[in-house]
Amino acid sequence: MRKFFGYFLAPLVAIAFFLVLVIFQPLQWISYKFFGYAAHKRVVDILNLFLLRTFYLAGNQVIFINKQNLPIGRPMIFVANHQSLADIPPLIYYLRKYHAKFISKIELTKGIPSISFNLKYGGAANIDRNDPRQSIGEIVKLANRMKEKKWSAVIFPEGTRSKDGEVKTFQSAGIATILKKCPEALLVPIAINNSWRMTQYGYYPISTFERMTWEVLEPIEPGGRPVDEVVKEAENRIKVAINQA
Repeated sequence: MRKFFGYFLAPLVAIAFFLVLVIFQPLQWISYKFFGYAAHKRVVDILNLFLLRTFYLAGNQVIFINKQNLPIGRPMIFVANHQSLADIPPLIYYLRKYHAKFISKIELTKGIPSISFNLKYGGAANIDRNDPRQSIGEIVKLANRMKEKKWSAVIFPEGTRSKDGEVKTFQSAGIATILKKCPEALLVPIAINNSWRMTQYGYYPISTFERMTWEVLEPIEPGGRPVDEVVKEAENRIKVAINQA
């Protein structure tokens, strides 16, 4: 039945999602060009609230759980498993007070209304996966911004989306680069569960009436420990949280 309803509701979600992107493109441009970072960020926050609400048009639920007392004014590295493109709007909106910036593919900085503009001007690290030197340089720049402005980063250490929800092995290179330049950063695991189900049949039809959760887990203090050890701990905590341990 979830797939059946998806045939009818997927176009509604797609149209609403695209309209939100188109409407917010000029709003981002105006806010950034005339009012600066703070105004642009507020527009981006609202944009992502609207984007995640489009999922509700298919009866899907976005449940964000954060029972942690995370510090304000300290850089953090949010480490999450990655299940679908639906992962991103809730992370941007619900982590908005931490100024969380993404590491994304450079290809996404062109041709996508609203999303490309934000990646280019919102403080993200846009990496060319075919150019290791450029990728490292972008991550280093992000780490320096984190250190200077007390921003945070969101990293998907699996490197790619898990289409069936199974957590892949976390890679530590990007996190190691950030910690080298910003050693005071706190590592915060986030367990994403069931967002893959919304696109388990592809984008048409999408699955409907799914319960998708994002849960912020207990922070990990790196404390000079080996980065591989710290990242493995985050991976294991996420697996436990989504019953894959």
